[in-house]
Amino acid sequence: MSRRAGFTLIELMITVSIIAILAGMALPNLIASRICADETAAVGTLKQIVSAQSVVQAMRLIDQDNDGVGEYGWLAEMTGTVNIRDATGPHGGPIIDPPSAAKSIGMVNVNGVVPKSGYLFRISLPGAGGAGLNEAPNGGSPTGEDADFCETCWIAYAWPSGYGTAGKRAFCVNQSGDILQTANLGRGATPSYDDLKTEPTPDAAIESGSAGKITGEVSIRALPRAANDGNLWIPVGN
Repeated sequence: MSRRAGFTLIELMITVSIIAILAGMALPNLIASRICADETAAVGTLKQIVSAQSVVQAMRLIDQDNDGVGEYGWLAEMTGTVNIRDATGPHGGPIIDPPSAAKSIGMVNVNGVVPKSGYLFRISLPGAGGAGLNEAPNGGSPTGEDADFCETCWIAYAWPSGYGTAGKRAFCVNQSGDILQTANLGRGATPSYDDLKTEPTPDAAIESGSAGKITGEVSIRALPRAANDGNLWIPVGN
């Protein structure tokens, strides 16, 4: 009588156990690789935003107060997704064509942020007294920008859309062009920035002497003062 081929229950249990062990060993490496890729992509996107802002301001594509000096733009404005603001209103001007940045950077959602490669991106421009204003839902002007301050100041943040899975570090950059990072571990009453559960305020990386404003200096290594959010912000690569 021939013996029937097949696996015994013990053999199957051993096989499943081996697969589970191998998967458990590989998963942390896969997550770490994804985090590294998403963080690298976030820095690259912020560099694109810096370039786009420089073009918009230098070419005077936005000049809400008609004084001949260019102003910085919102993500959706710079990418040609919405009409630019002008003296007649928040979307009273033309579409920027060709756009100064890729369309993917200007796909602002109903929360006023751009989801891209595991990160959320948001720009703030100065309003009255230099207070930070966030981009309007679906992009463009929320109204209330201070045209004079917008000629010299803006700030953008990037933070994980899923802390620990899509990324860990948070990043920011302003008109200086220097990209800063924080370990984003959470400090005191400030938890880690994570999707829309915890978002950086416009003045988060600004030194505490200019609380509420984005026209002050950014805090680099807690100088000239600690950052408003209590995190330690340092240049990328340090």
